[in-house]
Amino acid sequence: MLELIRQIRWQDLLDIGIITFLVYRALHIVRGSRAMQMIIGLAVILVAYVSSRAIGLFTLNWILDNFLASIILVIIVIFQSDIRRALTQVGTAPLFTVAERMVQRREDIIDEVVQAALALAAEHVGALIVFEREVGLNEYMEIGTRLDARVSRELLESVFLPHSPIHDGALVIQNRRVTAVRCLLPLSTNPNLKKTWGTRHRAALGVTEESDAVAVVISEQEGTVTLVVGGNVTENVDGDRLRAALQELIKS
Repeated sequence: MLELIRQIRWQDLLDIGIITFLVYRALHIVRGSRAMQMIIGLAVILVAYVSSRAIGLFTLNWILDNFLASIILVIIVIFQSDIRRALTQVGTAPLFTVAERMVQRREDIIDEVVQAALALAAEHVGALIVFEREVGLNEYMEIGTRLDARVSRELLESVFLPHSPIHDGALVIQNRRVTAVRCLLPLSTNPNLKKTWGTRHRAALGVTEESDAVAVVISEQEGTVTLVVGGNVTENVDGDRLRAALQELIKS
């Protein structure tokens, strides 16, 4: 053991450190995104491949062997948007970050959102606020305007004022921060939607159908607050119900 330790060069330690850092950064980038779900799926396929060979399932092993033979091409096709995003982050973000910001309490964030939603509804100002949960929303934020601000009633209200240049689209709260505004979300194609619903309601429904996000919609016409989760819509939500629902849904 001591002989093995003596044979370790400083270059080996540097090599291990670089690889460890790259793996950490890659996991940090894909954490909570669809890419992580796909990585888990590929891991399951790899386990199935090894198991099929071990217990002699020759047909299944042959299929998986041919699939894994082109795994590099499969990874590039599946993760092309995530690879592009990762390279962009490498080019623009610092390698090391220091946590210098005060992290808001979850309850404070929910309270700020509730107060802003009620104030906007009272003024008949339309808005769409989206909470990211486990499934990442980075692909929708690429088109929007990036921010990095604490969640406050004043900020939320000012973003959606009609004269604001960033009032169109959705505001995304990610990791207890307002991460992006003016985001374009996928519109729901459900043919049974209410005819009075506008783009904001369809976008809220669309993003919650494709992810586990929580959306709060303020109707400009009706001055009401709507909560959308998992493609399910709860209309005319008052402050107490909205606060209770968000406290139940937003766990981190």
